[in-house]
Order: sequence, then C-alpha cells, then structure tokens
Amino acid sequence: MKKLLPIIALAGLGLAAVTAACNSDEQTTWDKYADWRELNNAWLADMQTKTNADGTPYYKVIIPDWNPATFVLIHYFNDRAETEGKLSPLYTSYADTRYIVRDCQGTGIDSSTLINQTGVQGIYRSQVSGNVQGFAIALMDMRCGDTAEVVVPYGLAYGSQDRGTIKPYSNLQFNIRLVDIPNYETIP
Repeated sequence: MKKLLPIIALAGLGLAAVTAACNSDEQTTWDKYADWRELNNAWLADMQTKTNADGTPYYKVIIPDWNPATFVLIHYFNDRAETEGKLSPLYTSYADTRYIVRDCQGTGIDSSTLINQTGVQGIYRSQVSGNVQGFAIALMDMRCGDTAEVVVPYGLAYGSQDRGTIKPYSNLQFNIRLVDIPNYETIP
C-alpha cells in the first residue's frame, strides 16, 4: 500500500499538469483570436438586425428545441409556397446539397463545386447528423428545392477549433440548396 501512494500521487500530478496545459492552450486560443472573435460577434449582431427594404427581418431565427440557448439565422431565396408539401430531412436522413461557405468577411472557405460523390458534379451527400450542428438545424427546416442563406454562430459550427481555413470562433455563412433526400425515412 505504501508503494501505491507515491504512484497515485504522481498520477494525480500528471493529470493536473495535463489539465493545466489544456486550460492554458484554450486560454491562449481565446487570447490569440480575441480580435477575430470580436469581429465575428459584431458581424453576427449585424446579421441579427438586418432587414429587408420594407423593414421586416431579413433572417428567420431558428431555435432548436433541444438547445433553446442557441440559434441559426436563415433567409430563403425562393418562394416557400413553391416547395410547400415537399419533404424536409430528418436528423437521421441523408441529404444531397449544393453549398458555399464563407466567413464573416465574405472569404470563401469551402464549396461543393469540386465534389463528385454521387456521380453528379457539385452534389454533397451527407447524413444530416454528420454535419456541424448549425448546418443540420438549417437543413431540417428546409424542403427539397429550397435555396437559403444561413448564418451559423461559431458555437454551432467549429467553436474554438482551428480547422486550417476556418479560424477558431468563426461564425459561418452558408448558401445552401437542398437538392434531394435519397432513401427518405418513413415515420410510422
């Protein structure tokens, strides 16, 4: 038992050191991207107050039932009456989309234009649940044939992760067209 105590103590110190290192890395990321985060927060606030020419809100706010503290903004470019009655994907559905992603400065980050997963150039097929949460929330509000602009706060995108072309704390703007829902699930 006496031999185990020093080992347990050392293991505890190692865990504390790892925890402190992780916390300081997160603090460093927070500090390093402070200006970028503030720029993103200001841009998001502007998007939330954006209006149409008639003064109505430009974006519809979608608040998911499972997390009422979060939201995404969506603006439909098409007349939704034309897609009335068409299918919307479920969280477990696969969806075929065309998309472009930009950061808050309008810089293109990603696009489906070079994808050829389905034999059709530019179609991105994915399970809705396999995407960032904000993209998934928007898709579940859309119907086949809808085209929308979606603003996703960084907490529903990649958060504090550095994704190469996507900096930590990046709010994202997606332009999405929901093309199809292959093998749509039926609800009993």
